[in-house]
This record gives sequence, C-alpha cells and structure tokens, in this order.
Amino acid sequence: MSLLDGLQADLRERQAQGLYRQRRVVDGPQGVQLKVGGRELLSFCSNDYLGLAADPRVAEAMCSATRRYGVGSGAAHLISGHSQAHHALEEELADFLGCERALLFSTGYMANLGVLGTLLERGDTVLQDRLDHASLIDGAQLAAARLRRYAHADMGALERMLGGAGGRLMIASDGVFSMDGDVAPLDELHALAQRHDAALMIDDAHGFGVLGEQGRGSIDAAGLAPGDVPIHMATLGKALGTAGAFVAGSDELIETLIQKARSYIYTTAMPAALAETTRASLRIMIGEQWRREHLQALVARFRAGAESLGLSLMDSRTPIQPVLPGEAQVALEWSDALLSRGLLVTAIRPPTVPQGSARLRITFSAAHEEAHVDRLLEALQAVAA
Repeated sequence: MSLLDGLQADLRERQAQGLYRQRRVVDGPQGVQLKVGGRELLSFCSNDYLGLAADPRVAEAMCSATRRYGVGSGAAHLISGHSQAHHALEEELADFLGCERALLFSTGYMANLGVLGTLLERGDTVLQDRLDHASLIDGAQLAAARLRRYAHADMGALERMLGGAGGRLMIASDGVFSMDGDVAPLDELHALAQRHDAALMIDDAHGFGVLGEQGRGSIDAAGLAPGDVPIHMATLGKALGTAGAFVAGSDELIETLIQKARSYIYTTAMPAALAETTRASLRIMIGEQWRREHLQALVARFRAGAESLGLSLMDSRTPIQPVLPGEAQVALEWSDALLSRGLLVTAIRPPTVPQGSARLRITFSAAHEEAHVDRLLEALQAVAA
C-alpha cells in the first residue's frame, strides 16, 4: 500500500469519531464581533486577550510602518533582513522584562524548536508538564534528548524524575496552560530547578500581556525575578495582537541562539513593518492597565454565573475559561447550539486535550462587555439543559 492510500479511510474515521476539524472563513478584522460566512457572530474563541488586534492605533502603525519599510523583510536576519524596527523591538522587550537581551522569532513554535534544538543534545534530559504545548514536545524530540513528562503540575512527580534523570537537565513548562487556563506553579519549578541544577524554560504565550505588573506575564505574577527563569519565551500574536514571538534571557543565551538556532538562521525574518507595529502595541499594552482590570472583571462575572448554573469549570483565573461537557460529540453539539444562537465558541477535542475532557474553550477579551458575558451565560444555560 502506498503512503497516501489510507488517507481517505483515516479522514472518514476522524469524522465518525467527532474529531474532524474544519476551518471557518472570517471576513473582516479580528474582534469580539466577527463576520463568518456572511453572519455576524459574537466570538469567545480568540486569543486577542487585550483587544489590540484591530485597535485603530495599531492598524495605523502598521500602515505607517509599511510605507517606511515595505511589505517583506527580503531575507533572513543574518543576511539582510534584520531592520532597525526588529532591533528596537528586541531592545524594548528586553528592557520591559528586565532581561539582558531578547531575540525575535517568526512564530512561537519556531522559537521553542529553536531553543530546545540548540540547547539540548543526545544524552540530555528535558522534563515537561504533561499539558505543555506541542511545540515544546516537538522541540525535545527533534533535539533527540530524553523527554520525560510529569503529571500536570505534580511537583512531587517532577522531583522524583529529576532525581533519577541523567545528563544535563532542563525543565520546560507553559506559564499559562492554553487549554486549561491554569497557571504553572512557577515558584516551585524555580526551586526544583535550583536544587537539581536544571535550566528552567517557561513558555508564557498566554500569560504575557495579561498577568503581572503592566502585563509582564506569569513569571512576574509569581514574584520571580527575570534571572530566576533563564529562558523566557512569549508570543506576540495573543495579548499584543500582532504576530511572532521572542526569547528573552542572558546575553550568552541570545548570542548562542543567533549562532545556532536553525529555526532562526534558516528562515526569512518577519516583516519589519510587523515589528514596528508590535512596538506600538507594546506601548499600549504597558500603558493601559484598564484592559487587564476589565478582563479580570469579565472572568469573575463569567465564573460566578457559570458556577450558579452548575457548569463544570476548571481552576482558571485567566481569560481561558474551559467548560467541560466531557465527550467530543457533546462538545460539538454544544458548540453548534451556541452557533445557532449567534455565539462562536470552539469545541476542543482529543488529541488536543486528553480523552474524556473535550470542552468548550471560552476565551475573553478586554473588548468584551458585561452584556456579552450575560448573553453567553444565558445561551449556555439553554444548551446545557
């Protein structure tokens, strides 16, 4: 049988199991009101946590930057694609986080592959939370390091694994877990890394901009100093509303990644106009604390209402608020029922989440209003009845 012969049967099987994925085509800018297939929908499934993806000031910054820098960067960073805009954004991110340097990557996935592929070698051991993002898992596997995964947030299990691990050690964890919305026990991770001489890497894609003072993220919110987490990755396409990612840390770390990270060296740089736009978004994120305060108020309002309805929630105080019907088919039915009421809420199913934990992944934005939360709660009450 050829490599491609079984594809149709596999697709049919995925459909039968309620695991088939389909794209929706959005017409217009991101926001809490989306036009999808000609319908106006109230959306609760974006990572645009601060509502900046279509902010007029950010859009104008993109237009202005495009007039200055053009559309494409033209080359990799190490050829001729590294512009003044890239350099300034890296310096501003490092200064904001209190780190020596920062390095831009085109995506968070590429950043994680680059870090793990550069720092880990065969014989090293990387220990990861069972619910870490796929890019952390793939990075460890591509590096050919020994990958050991501990039960979610189980520090006892992690410590036992550290005690029996060989080679150089790294602990890599999400800061905020993208499907559950809970925050990693960062102070305990730091203590274990110190005790076992392990490098600590935190992927703060869903914490940066949302948690901590001025949005510095989950590391700051945990009361840790920048040097306590020597490898800090975060993305720009969520709270900042643009695209790309960065790694922040010591001068030696960043220079090593520039010299060795394959996902940095062998790819075209993000457009300079995008980097310049992100600088504008970063200034707004830092200066407008009301966005984070409003976001937390919306989360509290939703949780109080959902608990009064008897809905199954997870232990999250972040904008990620999963509701768990459990089975994949039920999650799909609830999502479809909400869609019929004009609400866009995505059903998340295995293998993205473990078997038996299919969910509606509800996410909030600072652009949502209290009335939007109340409308969502009314619809959930009807579909879950």
